[in-house]
Order: sequence, then C-alpha cells, then structure tokens
Amino acid sequence: MDRPVPSAPKRTPLTVSMGAPGMPAVHHQLPTVEEVSAGGIVIDTARETLDVAIIARLNRGGRLEWCLPKGHPENKENSEEAAVREIEEETGIQGRILTALGSIDYWFTVSGHRVHKTVHHFLLVATGGYLTIENDPDHEAVDVAWVPLSELGRRLSFPNERRIADLAREVLPEYL
Repeated sequence: MDRPVPSAPKRTPLTVSMGAPGMPAVHHQLPTVEEVSAGGIVIDTARETLDVAIIARLNRGGRLEWCLPKGHPENKENSEEAAVREIEEETGIQGRILTALGSIDYWFTVSGHRVHKTVHHFLLVATGGYLTIENDPDHEAVDVAWVPLSELGRRLSFPNERRIADLAREVLPEYL
C-alpha cells in the first residue's frame, strides 16, 4: 500500500532567497548534485516497548545528531535493498520490510555545490543481529541505541524524520 509523503515545511525557492533583483545570485551559479538514499525504521516487535534502532552522527559543526539509519544504493540496488543493507550496516540489525513510509527531500550546500537529496523510508521488522556500529564501512555512525517507539520523536534530531516516525506509529498496528 502506498503511503503519503510526509509534508515538509514550506521552503522558499532559492531564487527568492537570493535577495533583491540586481543583486549577485551566487547560489544559482553553484552546480547541483542529485543524491538518493534509503533507510528507515527497524522495529523490534519482540520487545513490549517496540524499540527502534537509531544512530548518532556528528554533523559538520561537531554536534551529535540522532537520526534514522540510511545510505546510498550501491551498484544496481533498488531503494528497498539499499534500506535493508544500510540499516544492517549502520545498526547491526537485520530487518524485513513491512511497508514504505514515504520519501523526504531537502537541499544543502557543501564543497562548492548544492545537493538535492531524496531519502526513501521504510518500516522494517527486526529479524536478527545485534546492536553495533562495528559493521559500518563508512564509519559515519558514532553511536547506536534502541529507543522505544513512543519516545522516538523526542530523540530524533530532524523534523522530517519525526514525521516519518509519526507515520510509522500510525501504520504499525496493521502489521502487528
């Protein structure tokens, strides 16, 4: 069953945010790169608190941010295959997809170019493994934790991911 895409805060087009007419438009001169990632919520249904595995990363400013595991598809992987692999690599937890939760997209600037990133999220049930960051080949995750589903929104750093968590809570009863 297709799920709605979580609504995101209304964004101002980049051309509007560049200033008044006649001012230099530096942002629009930067090359744009499209990126796709996949990941999501892997939930341990054997635990009464329905715990979710999340990871911590350090942002460019050195601040710790708790987020859902995700990453880029490799080779000819589709989004579902990438989500399962990335979740296992970043958390140590193997999972099976129950349903799609939707996609979020956002823009950021790094190293002289703009990035438009789309992240496809899925709801997975844990099928094995143990919580660890030791298998993360990119070493992006600095910590990993089980968090009760009821507390997930308070732990996640990003509003878009909190909306994904709300949607997971809403649809999970269909799969229990």
